[in-house]
Amino acid sequence: MQSKENLTCTEEVRVRFNETDPLGIVWHGHYIVYFEDGREAFGRQHGLTYLDIQKAGFVTPIVKSTCEHFLPLKYGETFKIVTTFVNSTSAKLIYQYELFNENNQLVCSGETIQVFLDSENNLCLYNPEFFQAWKDKMGLS
Repeated sequence: MQSKENLTCTEEVRVRFNETDPLGIVWHGHYIVYFEDGREAFGRQHGLTYLDIQKAGFVTPIVKSTCEHFLPLKYGETFKIVTTFVNSTSAKLIYQYELFNENNQLVCSGETIQVFLDSENNLCLYNPEFFQAWKDKMGLS
């Protein structure tokens, strides 16, 4: 059973032809897109989608992203994106990612940090009410 302090989501994806370079391996820039696939899946599973955030009157731009590559992915392979929400007292969304190939080998890891902006593009220094309610519902402090 996963800890409420460590919410995760696993999504399976297949490498598409247009994501590969002339060598048949995934171009490095697509890993950031895979991170987004992980965030989208996490939001659907745990009730925190971009549409939910938008309905509450906020946007969450990425202010930092990191990506470390270990092994290549190739056209036609399936892989898993494991997305972990990192709980923080700050008004931000922190996600960590691990991508595993068909042999369950770690291909890539990374992290993104997003902040909350209100409808006037002001940075929120405190958790928006809807986000704090979601954290409370999920048992996060």
